[in-house]
Amino acid sequence: MRLVGEAWSWIRETILAGGLIATLITVLVLMTGSWPPMVVIESNSMQHDANGEVGSIDAGDLVLVMSDEQKNIITFAEATEEGGVYEGYESHGMPGDVIIYLKNGGTDTPVIHRALLEVVANESGGWDALGTTLRNVDTITWTFDILCSYHGGEYNLKIEDWDPVHAGYLTKGDNNDCMIDQPAANSQSQGPGLSATNSDGSVGPVETVKQEWVVGIAGAEIPWVGAIKLGLSNNSDSVPGSSWTKLAITAFVLLAIPAIWERFANRVMETSPEALQAQREEEE
Repeated sequence: MRLVGEAWSWIRETILAGGLIATLITVLVLMTGSWPPMVVIESNSMQHDANGEVGSIDAGDLVLVMSDEQKNIITFAEATEEGGVYEGYESHGMPGDVIIYLKNGGTDTPVIHRALLEVVANESGGWDALGTTLRNVDTITWTFDILCSYHGGEYNLKIEDWDPVHAGYLTKGDNNDCMIDQPAANSQSQGPGLSATNSDGSVGPVETVKQEWVVGIAGAEIPWVGAIKLGLSNNSDSVPGSSWTKLAITAFVLLAIPAIWERFANRVMETSPEALQAQREEEE
């Protein structure tokens, strides 16, 4: 009977733990409106500091993926437009939203980078760049308030005579030395941009990010926890060294809490009126 009781206790605890996990996942899905509701950051392309920092997106962080149907995407241009509706808006340490997107809508690992600019088609046939003064233009030329160091000096990030081909977003990693994801927009030779595997298996440049290629918007981050996954893969070198220390401290605290709570509860029970009364009766 004792073995049966212990087995049932284990089964009950397992069911309870599974129920709590299922409830948590359900709440996250309902809250974010997307699946999966969170992703592990695998590269340092969005990292702001070599040692990592809470508030920016570092390798090893868990990030909630908010559905773009629940939240409008605000670009860097819109967040820095003087007098604009979204002026001053920031997300993960810089103006504008960070989006998760599929490169050219393909099956490559999704990219999580900042939306710099949104281009939409003008009714007259040209392009409008939201958050700028550009309206009904054939190509996009614009300077962003982002300092870039190259050619022996510092310059503001600029795109010149860029043809977006189709409506969508221009994107960039915060830590990519001002290299824009879309090679056609790298007019200052700040980098080659990103490439993507096309449906026919060929490799080509990343194009302007269409709305349907957007998986979601980066929401709140849970720092360090995702480093466990990267530690079991070939991406562990991407995790800032300090993140491992913080993860170890976090794990120690979480493991210590139940023991501390149990000791505190026992202490309270030992000093309760009922316990003291029982102790007096024993002494008598």
